[in-house]
Amino acid sequence: MSTELDVGLPSVRQLQTLIQDGSEVEVKVITNDLLVGKIRWQDAFCLCLLDHYDQPTVIWKQAIVFLKPKA
Repeated sequence: MSTELDVGLPSVRQLQTLIQDGSEVEVKVITNDLLVGKIRWQDAFCLCLLDHYDQPTVIWKQAIVFLKPKA
């Protein structure tokens, strides 16, 4: 498994756009929790979500069911 972030992948580019725009997102994880916040960073394995109190949560990408911009 590569530890490099493949910026050629559409999913990586979409997350980078959400990070740059400061868009709020909804992230559903395999525990059925729905997390809301802004993505601070991503790497090959995880992403960091900042909640409304600027508290960071590191989420393993393999635990994500879906991620979408908050409407």
